[in-house]
Amino acid sequence: MAGSESLKAKIVAEANAQGFDVCRIIGAGADAAAGDGLRAYIDARHHGQMQWMETRMDERAAPQKLWPEAQSVIMLGVNYGPDSDPLEALKETDKGAISVYAQRRDYHDVIKKKLKALARAVVTQTGAEVKVFVDTAPVMEKPLAMRAGLGWQGKHTNLVSRDFGSWLFLGSVFITLALPQDESETDHCGACTACLDVCPTKAFPAPYQIDARRCISYLTIEHKGMIDRDLRPLMGNHIYGCDDCLAVCPWNKFAQTAAEAKLALQSDYDRPDLISLSRLDDAAFRAFFAGTPIKRSGRDNFIRNVLMALGNMEAPTPAHIEAVRARLDDAAELVRASAVWALGQMLDMNAEEIDTLRHNMVGQTGALVEEELAQLGN
Repeated sequence: MAGSESLKAKIVAEANAQGFDVCRIIGAGADAAAGDGLRAYIDARHHGQMQWMETRMDERAAPQKLWPEAQSVIMLGVNYGPDSDPLEALKETDKGAISVYAQRRDYHDVIKKKLKALARAVVTQTGAEVKVFVDTAPVMEKPLAMRAGLGWQGKHTNLVSRDFGSWLFLGSVFITLALPQDESETDHCGACTACLDVCPTKAFPAPYQIDARRCISYLTIEHKGMIDRDLRPLMGNHIYGCDDCLAVCPWNKFAQTAAEAKLALQSDYDRPDLISLSRLDDAAFRAFFAGTPIKRSGRDNFIRNVLMALGNMEAPTPAHIEAVRARLDDAAELVRASAVWALGQMLDMNAEEIDTLRHNMVGQTGALVEEELAQLGN
């Protein structure tokens, strides 16, 4: 037992040396509660278009179904706490609000590099086999992190830490070695409902439950096609992700600004101008967001989000209106349709003006555009 504890201490020390802010260990057995919760979530269709969540559900709830040889899971966290209040970005409606995590280098790349370095060191020390995972595999990282004691899943369904608030990136190392286990964390949300109350789209049907189909993070990142008409005005100037429920968590008062240099804020993405963003073609989009998570969302969906934000401006200038008009002949139908909606929000067009717009778009329509044109003036 003493040898196992010593080995565990060495693993934790190595994790700290690799830049992980927290490291705890649990067994690789099944989590019945997590599995039941996932099935209920899927049955309620709250996952929207994320069909990948339906596949390999058994593996998500039981690490040993994903890798039968695994005996333990080393759960790791990296703090990405911001140095200012993310909600301040919502006040500048001529600029886009981008989630804190996406303003930084793609955490998949940064965290995976750390995980591999840690894994190599663990293999050298133990001779055991290991596998590393960060977000993309069928691993339920938040329930695992809660079981390991990194934090608890708050009422907003995200992990909350007493040391880092709502700002932890998670990763894991599966290992074919039984290691001493840490105790799970308990729920410290109490009667607080700040995260539920702040949600613009009311995406939480109940505490600890989320309907992704109404979540701005899902809508701006995962959802393909036009966004539900009733939800568009509620999105404000969010153009990629949403930190509202994270940012109001009272436990953030204990959070620290991220120390990891490779996760540092990219100044070009801090309060980006909507007009400039709306002009990005595919090549410019890829170049501007190279190395960030935003690049993976695709240019057309991103410009759709930018146009939603432009349409939600309270006092658009002629320059903002012109920026939207410029997208009416975009090569992507999704972008053209979004521009029609945004223009309708900006201008109080009469029947003649709507007919002129429809005439000018002949040959550039499609089902999405026709639907938006039909709704103008309603």
